[in-house]
Amino acid sequence: MTEQAELNTNEVMLHGLLLQSLKGNTQTYQQFLKELARLLRGYFRRRLTALPDEVEDLVQESLLAIHNKRHTYDVTQPVTAWIYAIAKYKLIDLMRRRERQDQWNDPFDETCEFATPSDDEATDALRDVHLLLKQLPDRMRLPIIHTKLEGLSVAEAAERTGLTESAVKVGVHRGLKALHNLLRGTP
Repeated sequence: MTEQAELNTNEVMLHGLLLQSLKGNTQTYQQFLKELARLLRGYFRRRLTALPDEVEDLVQESLLAIHNKRHTYDVTQPVTAWIYAIAKYKLIDLMRRRERQDQWNDPFDETCEFATPSDDEATDALRDVHLLLKQLPDRMRLPIIHTKLEGLSVAEAAERTGLTESAVKVGVHRGLKALHNLLRGTP
């Protein structure tokens, strides 16, 4: 099976399991969580090579967040992209708690795969996010990258971009709205 075929297979499997789960099928939900935990372990192992003891904690935190936010999932969107976004924010939370980003592989490395090294692949949502961000003007794209992806404060993002703090906030707001419209296919 090719790498892309595996990615598509995982997406279809997880999407189907989650849809059935949202309809109240508890057995399917248990299977969804089991598959999800396996994918998340691979994702976090790849990024936390210097902190292997943190992997299981982040898997559990992510599973809990996904469980608590499952009602927010838009069934028309890829489930792996939604999962990846939640996992990424859990990783950022850990990085902030530890205040030492030099211990990780770059969690935003565009070449990283979602579910490595567990032989299971998932959609490379980060690559897709960067492709979408490239469509935005700098005044929207840069504030989003600095505040949402890099985790900088508004003040730090303003300093890096040369924008005012207010312009950074407006850029993030308008940029996220523009990304939403791009995903929906609306102008």
